[in-house]
Order: sequence, then C-alpha cells, then structure tokens
Amino acid sequence: MENILYTITVYTENIVGLLNQITIIFTRRQINIESLTVSKSSIPGIHKFTITAETDKDMVEKMVKQIEKRIDVLKAFYHTDDDVIYQEVALYKIGAEAMLDNPEIENIVRKYNARILEVNRSYVVLELSGHTEDTQELFERLKEFHVLQFVRSGRIAITKSTVERLSDFLAEMEARNPEHPCEK
Repeated sequence: MENILYTITVYTENIVGLLNQITIIFTRRQINIESLTVSKSSIPGIHKFTITAETDKDMVEKMVKQIEKRIDVLKAFYHTDDDVIYQEVALYKIGAEAMLDNPEIENIVRKYNARILEVNRSYVVLELSGHTEDTQELFERLKEFHVLQFVRSGRIAITKSTVERLSDFLAEMEARNPEHPCEK
C-alpha cells in the first residue's frame, strides 16, 4: 500500500497523560508524527487532537482502532487531505535593518499576503497562514535576507462534512445508555 499523509482527529476528555498514551501508539509502529495540535473542541468538556502522519491506509485504520481503546478517548477518525479543510500558521522574524534596506522583502510579503505582527528597532515579525508548502516557500524566499527565527504550527483541520461526526456518535451513545452518555 502507498504511504500518504493522513489527518487523525481524536476526541477526548481533558486527562493528564493521555497525550503520552496516544503518541506511544505511533512510536510502537515506528510512525513519525508530522504535526500535532490539541485544543478544546466545539463540544464543552471535549478536547480535539489533530495529528498528521504519513502511513498507509491499513496502518492508519489499525492505529485509530488502538487509539479508541484508550479509556479516555471518545472517538477517533482519520481523513485524507481531500476530506478536510486545513491550515497551519507560520511566524518569521527578520532583522529590522534587512527589512528597511531591501525593498524586495516588501514585495515578497505582499505577494504571499503575509501579515506584519510586530515591528521594532531590532526585528520584524511576519505571519502567514496556509498549507505547509506555502509557509515553507515563503521561508525559502526570505532566507536570503537572514531569517532570525522561523516556526510553524501543527495542522488545524475541520472536515468538509456538513455534520460533526462526534456529535452523531455521542447522540448514538446517549440513545443506547441515557444514564451514562459518554460510555462506549
């Protein structure tokens, strides 16, 4: 099977140590996590892990099943890039002198629609939201002007589906067991 980049979403309660339990599932299978973002979800009390990893369909299915066996995991899903809308955020710090001395930087910033977040006597901080390729391309263009710092966030993603699959899952669980709606 062919390896492709999958986006895995994991819905959990906010429990200490759960991140370690989830990452061990990848480590045991020698699958590298490309990016990892954790935040509150749209459902109160539920957190969402967004993980990207390059693997094949068989392995991602096995990992999602293994992740769901964790007691504090409500549900996990995997998606291809075609199934989700996703972005990353990148920050670039450039010396203020370089920015002032090179009008080319202004053209680059405009071309990529990057935002200027901070300007002071020492440096300028730029921000760009986009796909990895976009943020990396801007970094490559700015490297000749000596980028002082560069950082890119993990992927954030939402599905293209019009329904929240976790909400459907929770409603189904509540219908089965109205006294304990979050039990699997």
